[in-house]
Amino acid sequence: MAAIVACGLSAGPAHAAGEKALQDVEILSTDAMAGRAAGSPGSALARAHILKRFSEIGLKPAYGGFEQPFAITLGTEARRGTNLVGQIAGTGASDKVLVITAHYDHLGVRKGEIYNGADDNASGVAALLAAAESFAKSPPKHTVIFAAVDAEELGHRGSGAFVAAPPVPLARIALNLNLDMLSKNAKGELYASGTYHFPWLKPRLAALAGQVPVTLKQGHDGPPWRGDDDWTLLSDHAAFHKAGVPWVYLGVEDHPEYHRPTDDFATVPRAFFAKAVTTVVIVARGFDDDLDAMAKEAGR
Repeated sequence: MAAIVACGLSAGPAHAAGEKALQDVEILSTDAMAGRAAGSPGSALARAHILKRFSEIGLKPAYGGFEQPFAITLGTEARRGTNLVGQIAGTGASDKVLVITAHYDHLGVRKGEIYNGADDNASGVAALLAAAESFAKSPPKHTVIFAAVDAEELGHRGSGAFVAAPPVPLARIALNLNLDMLSKNAKGELYASGTYHFPWLKPRLAALAGQVPVTLKQGHDGPPWRGDDDWTLLSDHAAFHKAGVPWVYLGVEDHPEYHRPTDDFATVPRAFFAKAVTTVVIVARGFDDDLDAMAKEAGR
């Protein structure tokens, strides 16, 4: 295993990244976006904000443009989903790619109540954007693809569309880092799932756990976890798992506001979320540093 080194974040840049990420969560979870249901006007507003941020950061389109449209059929109802996919080219010679995903859709409006989804998953999108900003300022060794995917709440439709028609061959994707629900945990904990399926990740995540400002635990990815406590197929990394692509899922355990209309920006613990964003950046940069060795151990 290659050594994983700290990314060198100082308190100043980390604080600034956390503040910007909080602004992104606030915008994406405002009532005006009406819960960001896939195919809705609120979803279009969310896409406009994410695309604006992609442009500000300096991402390049991973396809011909940033948008990857796909069809959604729900019984007799047809909708259009849209993934937003940008990239930063690596500075090294390796052709291996890191894909960072976070879904931007949520549950919309139900029985007159708006499900704003501040934690689920405006928080993950905001952290994805923070990671993109970090790599834009200090370019990665490997190409990093940033996919804000749609229709996760309808059965991982957006990540399924990405995996079915990726911008690079699947064999080049060494790892998917999926971000889903990062902002609310009273214990100051984030879980990293995936090590049960990919044991070579265990020492790497253990090393990174010593560098991050939250308690980073491993689990929720196989025995002894059962039912919904096993997250293997419960978010967008499931599409990569089914395609044989290694993955790590960062997220918090369920909380009382999960899939409730109370999952609003006002209930986001700001100090913990800022630390979670810093953790995502450190983990993403650590994976980039070690991606070739990881790909070799995974047989990719």
